[in-house]
Amino acid sequence: MIYTLTFNPSLDYIVTVPQFTCGVVNRTSGELIYPGGKGINVSMVLKNLGYDSTALGFLAGFTGDKLKSLLEDKGIRADFIAVKEGMTRINVKLRSEQETEINGQGPAIGADDIGRLYAQLDALRDGDILVMAGSIPDVMPQTIYMDIMKHLQAKDLKIVVDATKDLLVNVLQYHPFLIKPNNHELGEIFRVRITEKGEVIRYARKLQEMGARNVLVSMAGDGAVLVAEDKAVYQADAPRGEVINSVGAGDSMVAGFLAGFLEQEDYRKAFAMGVCTGSASAFSEELAVKEDVMRLMEQEGRDEDQ
Repeated sequence: MIYTLTFNPSLDYIVTVPQFTCGVVNRTSGELIYPGGKGINVSMVLKNLGYDSTALGFLAGFTGDKLKSLLEDKGIRADFIAVKEGMTRINVKLRSEQETEINGQGPAIGADDIGRLYAQLDALRDGDILVMAGSIPDVMPQTIYMDIMKHLQAKDLKIVVDATKDLLVNVLQYHPFLIKPNNHELGEIFRVRITEKGEVIRYARKLQEMGARNVLVSMAGDGAVLVAEDKAVYQADAPRGEVINSVGAGDSMVAGFLAGFLEQEDYRKAFAMGVCTGSASAFSEELAVKEDVMRLMEQEGRDEDQ
């Protein structure tokens, strides 16, 4: 079973205002509302690729109810913990001449809520996959990723971590199955600027030496690199296409990698599927669907044959 864990999910309310002006009434020309959060994105893309998962995390208030219903409408099992105080955040994304974001705070997650999360995680079985992705709310311990991996270390799980800086570095001692920084986040860890694939490989290997099993590094329009636990290194340019919306592309890459790995347990296939799934999301207004991913896979296969 695959589980995704999003500590601070959201409703993403996307509004388009042709010419936004402060201090006056503005009217939208378009509105969209989506479930938001990195782990939730992974669950939605996995579903699009034909793989079921259970979305874990914390919800509160009427916005939490709406988020859960949106996921259930998509056929995704949501097993969230209901928090008594506050409400699931609404993240407003304003599209105009410039794009502006206003992100909500999220609910007041307490020690009892965290205890209930640990009880859920105790039910995971050997062979399960757990994806932990995104930032940690200020009301929670900033060591929570590390604490969870320590708590689960006796189980034979494949744990994926998509986080930044210390959140990521602190889990390496517990040997996550996969981590997915982008090249900028990789550079922040080592306090360098990384722009070339050769540099990505060098520093990804350092993360392996620190404990990561597989290091997948996204580089936006410059493609991606995978340094795998079997010592193989895979590199790819970005597939050809017009970038429409980069939000969720990294989460889609994680979902595609897992789908490819589960299909054949082959890192080359997993990497190719991850790259094409991330690009399929970037080339679409919404998250990647299987048809678009397969089309890009075929396109990349033809390019390699030429």
